[in-house]
Amino acid sequence: MPGVGAQTVEEVKAAAEKAAQQIAAETRLRIDVDAKGPGQTRLLAALAAERSATHLLAELGDPLNRYEQGVRVAMPKADKAASRWGMFWSGRRRKEEALAALSTLESVVYGPDTRALISKLDDALARCDPDRMDPAWLWRSYEADTAEYHTALARITGTDTAAAESVEDFIGEELQQRIDAVPFDASLLKTDLRMYQLFGAKYAIHQERAIIGDEMGLGKTIQALTVCAHLAAKGQRRFLVVCPASVQVNWIAEIAKHTRLSSYSLHGQGREAAGRRWLRLGGVAVTTFETLARLQFLKSDAVEQAVLIVDEAHYIKNPVAKRTQAVAALSRRAQRALFLSGTPMENRVEEFRSLVGYLRPALASRVGNGETIAAARAFRRLVASVYLRRNQEDVLTELPEKIEVEDWLRLTSGGEAAYRAAVQDRNLMGMRRAASAMPGSEKLDRLEDLVEEAVEDGLKVIVFSYFLDVLKAVGERLGPVVTGQISGRIPAAARQDLINRFTRIDGPAVLVAQIEAGGVGLNIQAASVVVICEPQWKPSTEQQAIARAHRMGQARKVQVHRLLAKDCIDERIREIQEDKALLFDHYARRSEAKEVDGMAIAAGYARPVPLDDESVPLKERVIVAERIRLGMD
Repeated sequence: MPGVGAQTVEEVKAAAEKAAQQIAAETRLRIDVDAKGPGQTRLLAALAAERSATHLLAELGDPLNRYEQGVRVAMPKADKAASRWGMFWSGRRRKEEALAALSTLESVVYGPDTRALISKLDDALARCDPDRMDPAWLWRSYEADTAEYHTALARITGTDTAAAESVEDFIGEELQQRIDAVPFDASLLKTDLRMYQLFGAKYAIHQERAIIGDEMGLGKTIQALTVCAHLAAKGQRRFLVVCPASVQVNWIAEIAKHTRLSSYSLHGQGREAAGRRWLRLGGVAVTTFETLARLQFLKSDAVEQAVLIVDEAHYIKNPVAKRTQAVAALSRRAQRALFLSGTPMENRVEEFRSLVGYLRPALASRVGNGETIAAARAFRRLVASVYLRRNQEDVLTELPEKIEVEDWLRLTSGGEAAYRAAVQDRNLMGMRRAASAMPGSEKLDRLEDLVEEAVEDGLKVIVFSYFLDVLKAVGERLGPVVTGQISGRIPAAARQDLINRFTRIDGPAVLVAQIEAGGVGLNIQAASVVVICEPQWKPSTEQQAIARAHRMGQARKVQVHRLLAKDCIDERIREIQEDKALLFDHYARRSEAKEVDGMAIAAGYARPVPLDDESVPLKERVIVAERIRLGMD
């Protein structure tokens, strides 16, 4: 182009290449299970073919090697029998050797083993042909194994490596290089890992005593099992998992799904006998926080674990609790300790410091209480040698979006009367229950509308509440579409059975769950609509519940609906969640009124001291706030 020099051309090309690289890096693949477009179907067919080829290669590798070996050994001598002149001029011994080799070669090429191998290869080639794959089967396969499809896709495209490398900045280049250099043995694993999961496992292996604090849904369980599988391949024998009772059965299932290691349930009757077998034979033993202190065979100092894994490690944040002391004592005897928690700092930095203290006491003494952004960055760098955390948006780029909606509703006249009575009695639980989805409430009506919409769209729903009577009301209102209820009264094994049945249903369904029982450690990716009937005291409780559905393996976008009632305790709990002063807006509005009306009496709008008195328990202050708002105090 006239007036454009070579230097300008090079600059323009460099800028275009940079823009292209940035677009490629920021592009997020979304596979739409509702649209099922032809391009995405072809992509799934290619991925399914690649998966099938990989599995068949492992299955047919040994017989192919035997065939190749038999041909390679016999061919050189048998080859001489192909030439008449060569055979004519050969001596008797060489002729016999050539004919014997030819006979051996014929038995290899035309024998029954080879005929069976050819049949298997023909079948394998058909199974690895994308053009022969049924589209309906492909989409069912994708929904059942979404995580595996995306793991393969991320590995093939290289996005997995880029995502993993982009989030380890707090680790430091030198430590990261040492971790990357850790040799890894995957021979006892059944599952392909994402790159960030492999790095997390290597981090735990290299650091020996660490916390993996990945956001919920990123596969902390498989990272911990990867550590066990690697060490078992290197000759280590005993691995112990301590977890909440609600997920103990899930751990047993995950061990079988992802590894070739033996598992032992150290819970309920027979736990001592199972423990002795574990000591003798090795493998992964799984017990609960409540059971741990009662296991007699663990009392001896001679019992040592290659790795102690503590799931939901924030359960041991209280240093005086018996379960904390039991875990701490076991941790000191274990060769390695790995704590797992997506919420290691639910309320205060002190809680995180206590977890670090069980692993690295010297480092814990250096952890401060800073709350500024600068302090947060310094904090992350300080604890990088013991704490690794990755977030969903950084490493699961294919994860469908999460849409969160707050549905604010009014109390009915009956609900308001019940609520005022509970406030008058200073009944905190009664206040929360009256504001939830009880019979006759607007929340229950709204919930029914949400479920009807989901059913029309063929979606599965999970409904969370703290209260059993709320779940009962939900079940009675929704009827047969509810397939089961998870609560603290349901044994852990039965909970997993309920989830499996919910997942297998072809079409819409509803599962209701107590948020404390069903909101931790379970995988419920079949649900793509989540309803929380009332706000919880800690945001992490709600995040844990949502992460049961919005996690690796989710194929659809997840809709989250929080049912909230106006002018009641729901507003106070939301203030606490958002770290606001109780009734702040209420008193701010009153101050504005005073400025408009100079006749307003200042004393009438003064902020009551009890609302901000931290010596008063927070839940007591909530009752005080509501009594003030309703004019009772």
